[in-house]
Amino acid sequence: MTRILIVDDEDSIRRSLSGLLSDEGYEVASAGDGDAALAALRGDGEPDLVLLDIAMPGRDGMSVLEEVRARWPELPVVMMSGHGNIETAVRATRLGAFDFIEKPLSVEKLLLTLQHAIDVARLASENQRLRAQALRAHEILGTSEPIQRLKQQIAQAAPTNGWVLITGENGTGKELVARQIHLQSRRAAGPFVEVNCAAIPEELIESELFGHEKGAFTGAIARKLGKFEAAHRGTIFLDEIADMSLKTQAKVLRVLQESKFERVGGTEPIEVDVRVIAATNKELEKEIAAGNFREDLYYRLAVIPFHVPPLRERREDIPILVQAFVAEFCAESGTRQKAVTARAMDALQGYAWPGNVRELRNLMERLVLMTPADRIAPEDLPDTVRLGEVRPGPHGSTLEEARRAFEREWLLGKLREHGFNVSRTAEAVGLARESLSRKIRALKIEMQRG
Repeated sequence: MTRILIVDDEDSIRRSLSGLLSDEGYEVASAGDGDAALAALRGDGEPDLVLLDIAMPGRDGMSVLEEVRARWPELPVVMMSGHGNIETAVRATRLGAFDFIEKPLSVEKLLLTLQHAIDVARLASENQRLRAQALRAHEILGTSEPIQRLKQQIAQAAPTNGWVLITGENGTGKELVARQIHLQSRRAAGPFVEVNCAAIPEELIESELFGHEKGAFTGAIARKLGKFEAAHRGTIFLDEIADMSLKTQAKVLRVLQESKFERVGGTEPIEVDVRVIAATNKELEKEIAAGNFREDLYYRLAVIPFHVPPLRERREDIPILVQAFVAEFCAESGTRQKAVTARAMDALQGYAWPGNVRELRNLMERLVLMTPADRIAPEDLPDTVRLGEVRPGPHGSTLEEARRAFEREWLLGKLREHGFNVSRTAEAVGLARESLSRKIRALKIEMQRG
């Protein structure tokens, strides 16, 4: 039941309002002065709304309103006064009152105002709940130093309007970082529009980004709004931006500089207010040197640079990720909760994860669905994961053992990157093919085929 606190120094007004609001289905409490009102708010039953008189002996309504706004900022307050004027109403509104009603009170107006205030407060509370839910759903899991540093950078950068460039290998979670920046920003209530630049054919990407007019090209049977328009007052996430053509890069740069563009086939400038977050798995400095990426666009985007570390650089986060993925997929599939044995977890932490978090997530889904037992053991893991099990532990390894284990793991990762092709791997790591073959045999690396 919705609870309303009535604050008025006149007993007759408190009684009549209490009776009226009780008849309307509200739970009512009352206070005869400002101090009693604040004491009631500090008590156990915090109300859903305060109906507050301005002119009271001692602590007046304006003073009470200021304290309520400071201590209970989400609590709606409706002010009432028999000596109201425009100046008083404006001051009350500036102090944070939801509305101002003059005495003698109109019953119809009073009930409508109270209902409106309660509805708005509930909507704000629901929005806050959904936002918190979205933050949890897109939470960046991990407690390692690189992830803690990344979370701090997000918290610092998100409230600003600066454009962001996120770099990192495939599967590290660049989209997750982009969503966290949006959800923690002042644009969180606006849209988050994702564009995978690598997945859109070159001849269609301008239409996707900027929209097109009817008849702009064959097949354009109606006007279409582009991603930039869809992201107005929100965030646009340009994933794999290095895969854009130089022509499209020039048009994106113009939007960043002027905040306006034309649809394909159109002449009317369209203004937009968007925050741009871009991501790439490529080294843009090398792409610039090769003539594949515009230097001016790079400096426009990299106002706030982020780098998402690969999973092999934060192995201590693997148990946290594994447990979260297992719980998620068990719940989704309706199976009993599964556990990962200590030896299996050691193997998971020992693997180099060239596909990063995405690879780990996919593997855990497969293991949850395909492992008949309630415990996931080393024999349930793929051979490639078991092969990466040997690595130097934190204690008890000699320097030579640690060097050998690191060398084995590093070479195994390079071999996987090149499909276990010895010639290509040798060229990539700067060794002769024969030397690499000897190292493979010495380190007992089992070659994978097919």
